[in-house]
Amino acid sequence: MTWKDIIYYAQNGSPKPTKTIVKSDAEWQEQLTEEQYRVSRQKGTERPFTGEHCSSYEHGKYNCVCCNTPLFDANIKFNSSSGWPSFTAPITENALAYIKDTTHGMTRVEVVCNACNAHLGHVFPDGPQPSGLRFCINSVAIQLKKQMNTKLETATFGGGCFWCSEAIFREIKGVETITSGYSGGTVPGKPTYKEVCSGLTGHAEVIQITFDTSRISFSEILVIFMTTHDPTTLNKQGEDIGTQYRSVIFYHNKKQQEIAKEVLKQIKAAYEDVIVTELSPLIIFYEAEKEHQAYYKNNSSKSYCSVVISPKLTKLRQLHAAKLK
Repeated sequence: MTWKDIIYYAQNGSPKPTKTIVKSDAEWQEQLTEEQYRVSRQKGTERPFTGEHCSSYEHGKYNCVCCNTPLFDANIKFNSSSGWPSFTAPITENALAYIKDTTHGMTRVEVVCNACNAHLGHVFPDGPQPSGLRFCINSVAIQLKKQMNTKLETATFGGGCFWCSEAIFREIKGVETITSGYSGGTVPGKPTYKEVCSGLTGHAEVIQITFDTSRISFSEILVIFMTTHDPTTLNKQGEDIGTQYRSVIFYHNKKQQEIAKEVLKQIKAAYEDVIVTELSPLIIFYEAEKEHQAYYKNNSSKSYCSVVISPKLTKLRQLHAAKLK
């Protein structure tokens, strides 16, 4: 997500929430402390450097104090020296809503929980890269849900049609979740499948997975990815042609970037042609429509699945039998 996306949402309406929670003021007052109610329901602001989450960097998710919706991941929390907890991005593209705020003689963008409309804080274009954003959030408006299993990691990459990639990694041991989606585009706002397929938005079809690092490493994930599609064909996988089908690894942090560089260096000896896989920082991942999730599992009898995906799975089972569930 970039500042361009923020401005787009503030001017044109926020992304559709996964759920909507509505309660009366009396119900919120009964549930919340006086300070929580003042900040989250009356758009208040806590004094700087007083919140419990200002200097805490424990693993976990920061949820809305009102409705418990996950809003931010502790992995993208940083010290902005502003006096309030600061984050570089929301946990999902539709976790927050964005509202133009002209109070106090200035123009800002307010951020609220997209599920229950709780006031959280504001977002500014002066954060660190790759997003360049600083979500300045009141501690009292969020609550940390500590992550007990710190061995889970997230990876995002694309190697052609996401139906194929999803089917492949569904068979790999250590992979916990798989979501098909879009990333790497230049057009603000969440794209549709039709828009991505036009090739005009700049997005690639990708999958985002969470995996248990005690069972499989990021480098092993990338080796499987690089050897189950053709990383030497530019913007093309088989009959699927266009920038949306490019080979790409979107790294989540500096460590992933360095590991990906090393894997690409080592794997090039396995190919006669030059590897054209793009290596870029993840800015924002958009979840694809429901009908594109677990596509092969739900549509294995369709011709594309039998002609294109099934042979890829056969190759996977031959090359990486030891990595299968």
